[in-house]
Amino acid sequence: MRMGNQDRSRNVEDLRGVSGGFGLRRGGIGIGTLVLAVILGWIFGINPLQLLGLLSGVDSGVSSTTDQPGPPPAADDPKAQFASQILRSTEVVWGRAFQEAGRTYEEPRLRLFRDSYPTACGYGEAAAGPFYCPNDQAIYLDLSFFDLMTQQLGAPGQFAHAYVIAHEVGHHVQNQLGILRRAGIGAQQGASSTSVRIELQADCLAGVWANRSQHERGWRLEPGDIETALNAAAQIGDDTLQRRSNGTVVPDTFTHGTSAQRVRWFKRGLQGGQFGSCDTFSTESL
Repeated sequence: MRMGNQDRSRNVEDLRGVSGGFGLRRGGIGIGTLVLAVILGWIFGINPLQLLGLLSGVDSGVSSTTDQPGPPPAADDPKAQFASQILRSTEVVWGRAFQEAGRTYEEPRLRLFRDSYPTACGYGEAAAGPFYCPNDQAIYLDLSFFDLMTQQLGAPGQFAHAYVIAHEVGHHVQNQLGILRRAGIGAQQGASSTSVRIELQADCLAGVWANRSQHERGWRLEPGDIETALNAAAQIGDDTLQRRSNGTVVPDTFTHGTSAQRVRWFKRGLQGGQFGSCDTFSTESL
């Protein structure tokens, strides 16, 4: 993946030098929740999908302690600058898409943290990976998650990392359109649950971003890039995580969709480049 001298977002805050204490977040949604569940499952021998209900609830009564913007990341930090370029790319794509629909896109903030940090959804934990908090419209990311993707999940490559950020931005798009509010965010489980449909739609929106950004921003995918993103999506499917944990697949406990579903919906957005292709709520066949 070649971003070249792409613009960087002004909405990235580097909070890695700020102490955040400890604790588990509540209310945020994202890919990284699965990683924490897998780690805890390995340690305690618990099905990770059973843990997701404990990590995905809403607690809108938590007040934000992070209203003041943090400093931008250092110019000589390549990982942070790459994340900033990806965020800027999503801002352009969704800004134009919303404008075409006669709406205004409010850009999210990307907050880089280390270990743990207080959010409007409770405490963010690095072990949970990146997540989106709708209460403060911010994406939280510990950049060490990308190392975990490479070393433990078998999902290396910059485009795989970009997919993760674009997926979390997809949740922000859902929030902007009122989809999260109408659907509700809770501990729903099951192969056709609202939770699964929300996550698969965010995968599809990440594909829409990849399609449109290449044309609108002028960067390009290299051979193997799409495969790395598809592999990242596959590695965090509910069925794959369950097999990795205890060798048993239980669809009634699904919260994010199967590996095949996550790949399929990402590819649908990537191929079509249209928001309309991402309606996971009207279809019976996910």
